[in-house]
Order: sequence, then structure tokens, then C-alpha cells
Amino acid sequence: MNKHLFAGLLLALPLSLAAAPQSVNVPLPAPSATPSAAAPAPTAAAAFAQLDPAQQRQRRSDYAAWRALPEGERERIRQAASRFAALPADQQQRLRTQFLAQDQAFREGWRLGPQLGAEFPKLHGLFGFVPPQQRDAVLAVLRQLSPAQLVQLALVAQRTPPQERDSVRSAFLTVPAAERDTWLKRQAGQ
Repeated sequence: MNKHLFAGLLLALPLSLAAAPQSVNVPLPAPSATPSAAAPAPTAAAAFAQLDPAQQRQRRSDYAAWRALPEGERERIRQAASRFAALPADQQQRLRTQFLAQDQAFREGWRLGPQLGAEFPKLHGLFGFVPPQQRDAVLAVLRQLSPAQLVQLALVAQRTPPQERDSVRSAFLTVPAAERDTWLKRQAGQ
């Protein structure tokens, strides 16, 4: 399996697992004296209500991450999820196990979509702990970058000492789009 398919499958895992129904212990109704049609399955809202608060927060967070992705990225994830679903169950389980064995920061990076998720481990030092007021601006700028610019930015992130990360990130965000290539090359030492 090529690395792009594997990466796509890994991306699909947290989102598809979050979207998939979880097993919920719902008490069965007591038998009634009058036979009736089969009881309807619990609705999605009822199943959600059965989750504990932490699971509900996780579902909401997963959904918000999904909605924040551009449609093109969501389509790539849907395609990866289809390919993943077509795999034998044992292979799916192996991939899930491999994904869950990764560091949580790595797994969370995939919530940013296929393009940013692939680069997130390298970008994490600079963008892993963005102040909430900068988050939307950072994501908007990162999603505008070309693959080559993301590679350069990864070099900048890896070469930036921890004490300089906030100032480098802030400087990066103020660079006009037309000047990003020059800024990135200068910062990456190219």
C-alpha cells in the first residue's frame, strides 16, 4: 500500500470512527402484553444522548473539525474512507492499531485535512500550540500554501528555537501572500 493511501486512510480513521455509530448500551423495553411491531432503532440524537459528556465533547469537536475543512479535502477523506471500508477487516484493524499507536499530537494533526495533516508532525513545533485568537488566521494562511511552501515552512518550524516560535509565527502571519515565497526562502536559509 503506498504511503499516500496509508496517510489518507489514517486521516479517515479519526473522522470515520467519530462519525460511525458507537455501541451504546440501551436498555431494552420490558416485554408488553400486546405484541407490537419491532421497536424502532434509537435515533442518532438518542444515541448521542447516551454518550458520556467526554464522548459528546469529542463528537462535537470531530464534527467541528470536519466542517472546518474545505470541501475538496472532505471529498478526499470520503474517497479514502471508501477505500478503507473496502479493505478486509483484519487489515482495517491493523491500520487502526498503527494509527492509535502514534503520538496524540500526530493523530490530532490529521484533523486539519490531508494536506496539512501530512505535514503537521513537522509543523507542530511552530503551530501545535497556537493561541486561540490566532487559530483561524493560521489555518487560513496554511491552507493557502502550496505543497512546496509547506515544505519550506516545515524547515522553518524545525529550525526555530522554542523561545522564538511565537515571534516567528506572528511574523509569518503578517507576511503578505505575494511575499511568502521570499520570506520562506530567507527563513529556511535557501
